[in-house]
Amino acid sequence: MKRIALVVLSLSVAPGLAAAPPAAPSTRDLARINWMEFREVVPSQVETVLLATGTLEPHGVTANGADLLAPVAMAHAIAERVNAMVAPGVAYGFTGAMDAFPGAFTIPEPAYRAYVKAVLVGLAKNRFRNIVVLNGHGGGQTAILNALAEEVGREQQVRILVVNWWSYCTDVTLEVFGQDGGHAAENETAYMMGIDPTLAHPERYSKEMVTPNPAPGTWSAYPAPSSITLYKQGQGYPTFDRAKAKLYFDKVNAKVAGLVEDTIRKWNLAGVN
Repeated sequence: MKRIALVVLSLSVAPGLAAAPPAAPSTRDLARINWMEFREVVPSQVETVLLATGTLEPHGVTANGADLLAPVAMAHAIAERVNAMVAPGVAYGFTGAMDAFPGAFTIPEPAYRAYVKAVLVGLAKNRFRNIVVLNGHGGGQTAILNALAEEVGREQQVRILVVNWWSYCTDVTLEVFGQDGGHAAENETAYMMGIDPTLAHPERYSKEMVTPNPAPGTWSAYPAPSSITLYKQGQGYPTFDRAKAKLYFDKVNAKVAGLVEDTIRKWNLAGVN
């Protein structure tokens, strides 16, 4: 009897001939992507979305929209590195004591809280696993966002990171400028110049516009007496140095991107959500 030899053909791909990774989305912008492409890439290729939150309020001699323009620019700068889409930002916020200045807005807390919650829920229902809120405005808005992150994260089984970039990057401010910053001070003005130098107007600047932040429990005023406040007295006066502004912009973006990457990696290692 003749023996029949069986030849098994392997269908595995030889080393060095691995299949090419999926093509990157044609755009990282949720407002520009087509719904059919969105369905193809989320969440199979992209699990993360960046949401900028800010407000409109005075910022010394830079733009009233600094609190939104900064995190929007940051989102676009880091989106490819962290493999994320960029959601349209929430422009109007919970401003506080500076809302009496021309061009400023504040949204009542119940309306703001409900609206931002609806945005976060919508992003979760669109199958993003990781929502990163890049927040550009502090005070009561930070507390609202922190509470919403926990609330929506628990209800929707989604992972949410809230980053107050100026506070998280205090060490970068010290590294680049050798001193602390403040609201519309050296750090924030520099970041805006990193976006576009024409957004700062040094010809309008005077040190008389600046005041130190009050120590906790010492004093408060409404309206705020100045739109430029220093975290530490004598530190953070704007200098409008373009080279340092560009360096600061790049270093801040890199540090925030690293935080996003590390947080997602640790979520995955922990196996949560």
